[in-house]
Amino acid sequence: MWALTSESALAERADRDKPINIESDSMISDDAKKVSTFDGKVVLVQGSLVIRADRIVVRQDGDGFYHGVASGKPATFRHKRDGYGEYIDGEAFRIEYDNKLERVEFFDAARLRRDSGDDIRGDFISYDARTERFTVKSTGETSGMDREGRVRATIMPKKPAGPEAPPVSGASRQD
Repeated sequence: MWALTSESALAERADRDKPINIESDSMISDDAKKVSTFDGKVVLVQGSLVIRADRIVVRQDGDGFYHGVASGKPATFRHKRDGYGEYIDGEAFRIEYDNKLERVEFFDAARLRRDSGDDIRGDFISYDARTERFTVKSTGETSGMDREGRVRATIMPKKPAGPEAPPVSGASRQD
Protein backbone atom coordinates (compact mmCIF):
# COMPACT_ATOMS: atom_id res chain seq x y z
CA MET A 1 0.00 0.00 0.00
CA TRP A 2 1.15 3.50 -0.74
CA ALA A 3 1.10 4.98 2.73
CA LEU A 4 1.44 1.98 4.96
CA THR A 5 4.45 0.00 3.80
CA SER A 6 8.14 0.69 3.81
CA GLU A 7 8.17 -0.39 0.16
CA SER A 8 7.18 3.17 -0.71
CA ALA A 9 10.76 4.43 -1.07
CA LEU A 10 10.65 6.98 -3.87
CA ALA A 11 14.19 7.61 -4.95
CA GLU A 12 17.41 5.87 -5.67
CA ARG A 13 19.67 7.03 -2.84
CA ALA A 14 22.66 7.20 -5.23
CA ASP A 15 20.85 9.79 -7.40
CA ARG A 16 21.55 12.52 -4.83
CA ASP A 17 25.27 12.37 -5.64
CA LYS A 18 24.80 12.62 -9.40
CA PRO A 19 24.93 15.86 -11.40
CA ILE A 20 21.72 17.62 -12.45
CA ASN A 21 21.49 18.05 -16.25
CA ILE A 22 18.86 20.42 -17.68
CA GLU A 23 17.89 21.05 -21.29
CA SER A 24 15.51 23.81 -22.37
CA ASP A 25 14.77 26.30 -25.13
CA SER A 26 16.05 29.19 -22.99
CA MET A 27 17.59 29.92 -19.58
CA ILE A 28 17.99 32.98 -17.37
CA SER A 29 20.41 32.68 -14.45
CA ASP A 30 20.95 35.12 -11.56
CA ASP A 31 24.16 34.01 -9.83
CA ALA A 32 23.80 36.62 -7.07
CA LYS A 33 20.39 35.23 -6.07
CA LYS A 34 21.32 31.64 -7.02
CA VAL A 35 18.19 31.26 -9.14
CA SER A 36 17.96 29.80 -12.65
CA THR A 37 14.83 29.75 -14.80
CA PHE A 38 14.54 27.28 -17.67
CA ASP A 39 11.75 27.73 -20.25
CA GLY A 40 10.45 25.69 -23.15
CA LYS A 41 10.37 21.88 -23.31
CA VAL A 42 12.47 21.57 -20.17
CA VAL A 43 13.98 18.19 -19.30
CA LEU A 44 15.77 17.79 -15.94
CA VAL A 45 17.72 14.57 -15.35
CA GLN A 46 19.56 13.50 -12.19
CA GLY A 47 20.39 9.80 -12.20
CA SER A 48 17.07 7.97 -12.55
CA LEU A 49 15.04 11.15 -11.86
CA VAL A 50 13.48 12.76 -14.95
CA ILE A 51 11.23 15.83 -14.78
CA ARG A 52 9.65 17.30 -17.93
CA ALA A 53 7.93 20.67 -17.82
CA ASP A 54 7.20 23.89 -19.67
CA ARG A 55 9.22 25.78 -17.04
CA ILE A 56 11.51 24.88 -14.16
CA VAL A 57 12.85 27.39 -11.63
CA VAL A 58 15.78 26.13 -9.54
CA ARG A 59 17.01 27.90 -6.37
CA GLN A 60 20.13 26.98 -4.43
CA ASP A 61 20.44 27.81 -0.72
CA GLY A 62 23.63 28.76 1.12
CA ASP A 63 24.31 25.12 2.03
CA GLY A 64 24.15 24.00 -1.61
CA PHE A 65 20.70 22.36 -1.43
CA TYR A 66 18.26 22.81 -4.30
CA HIS A 67 14.57 23.63 -4.47
CA GLY A 68 12.92 23.29 -7.86
CA VAL A 69 9.48 24.24 -9.11
CA ALA A 70 8.33 22.63 -12.37
CA SER A 71 5.17 23.77 -14.12
CA GLY A 72 3.41 22.42 -17.18
CA LYS A 73 0.16 21.12 -18.60
CA PRO A 74 1.04 18.79 -16.96
CA ALA A 75 4.61 18.60 -15.68
CA THR A 76 5.76 14.97 -15.38
CA PHE A 77 8.01 13.15 -12.95
CA ARG A 78 9.68 9.71 -13.19
CA HIS A 79 11.97 8.13 -10.61
CA LYS A 80 13.30 4.67 -9.83
CA ARG A 81 12.47 3.32 -6.38
CA ASP A 82 15.47 2.61 -4.17
CA GLY A 83 16.31 -1.08 -4.17
CA TYR A 84 13.56 -2.04 -6.64
CA GLY A 85 13.39 -2.28 -10.41
CA GLU A 86 10.16 -0.31 -10.24
CA TYR A 87 9.49 3.28 -11.27
CA ILE A 88 7.10 5.86 -9.90
CA ASP A 89 5.53 8.20 -12.44
CA GLY A 90 3.80 11.40 -11.44
CA GLU A 91 2.15 14.38 -13.02
CA ALA A 92 0.61 17.65 -11.92
CA PHE A 93 0.37 21.22 -13.13
CA ARG A 94 3.07 22.11 -10.56
CA ILE A 95 5.72 19.86 -9.00
CA GLU A 96 8.02 21.09 -6.22
CA TYR A 97 11.15 19.22 -5.16
CA ASP A 98 13.25 20.09 -2.10
CA ASN A 99 16.41 17.98 -1.85
CA LYS A 100 17.24 19.31 1.63
CA LEU A 101 13.92 18.14 3.10
CA GLU A 102 13.78 15.18 0.70
CA ARG A 103 10.21 16.09 -0.20
CA VAL A 104 8.29 16.11 -3.49
CA GLU A 105 4.93 17.86 -3.73
CA PHE A 106 2.43 17.70 -6.58
CA PHE A 107 -0.19 20.46 -6.96
CA ASP A 108 -3.35 20.64 -9.10
CA ALA A 109 -4.59 17.48 -10.83
CA ALA A 110 -1.90 15.44 -9.06
CA ARG A 111 -1.37 11.78 -9.89
CA LEU A 112 1.21 9.13 -8.95
CA ARG A 113 1.47 5.64 -10.44
CA ARG A 114 3.74 2.66 -9.80
CA ASP A 115 4.65 -0.07 -12.28
CA SER A 116 2.64 -2.47 -10.11
CA GLY A 117 -0.57 -0.69 -11.15
CA ASP A 118 -1.06 1.30 -7.93
CA ASP A 119 -2.50 4.73 -8.78
CA ILE A 120 -3.39 7.71 -6.57
CA ARG A 121 -5.03 11.00 -7.54
CA GLY A 122 -5.93 14.17 -5.72
CA ASP A 123 -5.54 17.92 -5.81
CA PHE A 124 -2.35 17.70 -3.72
CA ILE A 125 0.12 14.87 -3.11
CA SER A 126 3.15 15.17 -0.83
CA TYR A 127 5.83 12.54 -0.43
CA ASP A 128 8.39 12.72 2.38
CA ALA A 129 11.29 10.40 1.46
CA ARG A 130 12.72 10.51 5.00
CA THR A 131 9.60 9.06 6.59
CA GLU A 132 8.35 7.30 3.42
CA ARG A 133 4.94 8.86 3.98
CA PHE A 134 2.41 10.03 1.39
CA THR A 135 -0.26 12.63 2.01
CA VAL A 136 -3.05 13.02 -0.54
CA LYS A 137 -5.67 15.76 -0.26
CA SER A 138 -8.60 17.04 -2.23
CA THR A 139 -10.08 20.50 -2.07
CA GLY A 140 -13.55 19.01 -2.43
CA GLU A 141 -14.15 21.24 -5.46
CA THR A 142 -15.10 19.86 -8.84
CA SER A 143 -12.20 19.75 -11.29
CA GLY A 144 -11.71 18.45 -14.82
CA MET A 145 -9.74 15.44 -13.58
CA ASP A 146 -12.16 14.32 -10.88
CA ARG A 147 -15.75 15.44 -11.20
CA GLU A 148 -16.44 14.72 -7.55
CA GLY A 149 -13.40 16.52 -6.09
CA ARG A 150 -12.27 13.50 -4.05
CA VAL A 151 -9.05 11.56 -3.50
CA ARG A 152 -8.89 8.38 -5.58
CA ALA A 153 -6.63 5.37 -4.97
CA THR A 154 -6.24 2.06 -6.76
CA ILE A 155 -4.08 -0.45 -4.90
CA MET A 156 -3.28 -3.63 -6.75
CA PRO A 157 -2.96 -6.95 -4.90
CA LYS A 158 0.64 -8.03 -4.49
CA LYS A 159 1.69 -11.16 -6.32
CA PRO A 160 3.78 -13.83 -4.61
CA ALA A 161 7.53 -13.43 -5.13
CA GLY A 162 7.84 -16.75 -6.96
CA PRO A 163 6.37 -20.21 -7.26
CA GLU A 164 5.73 -21.79 -3.93
CA ALA A 165 7.79 -24.84 -3.09
CA PRO A 166 5.82 -28.02 -2.45
CA PRO A 167 5.35 -28.84 1.21
CA VAL A 168 8.18 -30.81 2.73
CA SER A 169 7.06 -34.20 3.94
CA GLY A 170 8.81 -36.42 6.45
CA ALA A 171 12.15 -37.98 5.52
CA SER A 172 11.78 -40.89 3.16
CA ARG A 173 12.59 -44.31 4.49
CA GLN A 174 14.00 -47.15 2.60
CA ASP A 175 12.91 -50.52 3.98
